[in-house]
Amino acid sequence: MSEKVRKLYITRKEHFNAAHKLYNPNWSVEQNNEVFGKCANENWHGHNFDLFVTVKGQPDPETGFIIDLKVLKVIIQEKVIDVLDHRNINLDVPFMKGKMASIENIAVGIWNQIEPHLDKCELHCIKLVETRNNYVEYFGE
Repeated sequence: MSEKVRKLYITRKEHFNAAHKLYNPNWSVEQNNEVFGKCANENWHGHNFDLFVTVKGQPDPETGFIIDLKVLKVIIQEKVIDVLDHRNINLDVPFMKGKMASIENIAVGIWNQIEPHLDKCELHCIKLVETRNNYVEYFGE
């Protein structure tokens, strides 16, 4: 009798540094400062982001892998890290053009950069850590 393996989850952690500003151009400077505080600084501010990319699937019977982590690393590097690292998210990142550069929107943007490139597994979660106290998780819903 063979053992049925249900879906497993595996996570790859990466890191990048980036600057951004939270600022709604339809509001006054005063309203932006009231809502976003220091994050509305006209000279931007930066974070050391930690990114956790979790995929799910059944292990391949020949390799035991849900995905070869070397392949996942390349996808994340090319589609996310190379685009975001040491950049101004508001100005330099094509997938954030026209969007508020909140951590929530950045996580959704990262999902959209990675998800189309996975073929033998599914993207389960993007966890983006902005500070030691603040992070967002996105499950594609």
